[in-house]
Amino acid sequence: MRDGGALSLLPLFAWLSPSFPVGGYAYSHALEWAVEAGDVEKEDSLLSWLSDLLLYGFARSDAILLSHAFDAAGRGDAAALAEVKALAVALAPSAELRLETCQQGRSFLDAVLAAWPHEQLDALAPALKGDVAYPIALGLAAAAHGLPKPAVIEAFLLALMQALVSAGIRLAPIGQTGGTRVLSTLAPKVAALAQEIPALTLDDLGTATFRADLGSFRHETQYTRLFRS
Repeated sequence: MRDGGALSLLPLFAWLSPSFPVGGYAYSHALEWAVEAGDVEKEDSLLSWLSDLLLYGFARSDAILLSHAFDAAGRGDAAALAEVKALAVALAPSAELRLETCQQGRSFLDAVLAAWPHEQLDALAPALKGDVAYPIALGLAAAAHGLPKPAVIEAFLLALMQALVSAGIRLAPIGQTGGTRVLSTLAPKVAALAQEIPALTLDDLGTATFRADLGSFRHETQYTRLFRS
């Protein structure tokens, strides 16, 4: 979106705000199990857990998928967009994590179609029928509205970390100030990773956060839960 020739990032700020209706507050990406298991107890262990998810886990992979969805949408290539969408859904390691990304992806896409219309978005949205992972929906919307990919990737990664820090504050004995310190420490890592993502291919996809993935299975049977994942 442009006003007087200047690129506006306001749509991005709105879309990645906690108030945007995607229901992200309902998911912890297995952090709830990590707290119950004792893996995350204090500020330092939350930072370690989230750093791994960022650099070696789903955050990095989702950013790669977002990047490729953005490029496909920018070319108007519906077939490529549908292909990366199918890959993103297939890569979800558990039923809960598939629900997390697909529910947010569908809610995001429906909200943007209703409130932030664009003819390119309307033209390519049919390629995302059925289950659609969150980063794919964001990549399509951002490309359709002409947002700069580097800013989109960086903001997306930071928003993921913000959501998990918020979940950590609710789950563990970590105060608001501690959570803010965790996010501040993660920010340079987010920026560095975001710079690497555009050069990565789909062959670079992969995670090494096995305990978090297994935790998502165990979360399904937790006796008391606040989150859906």
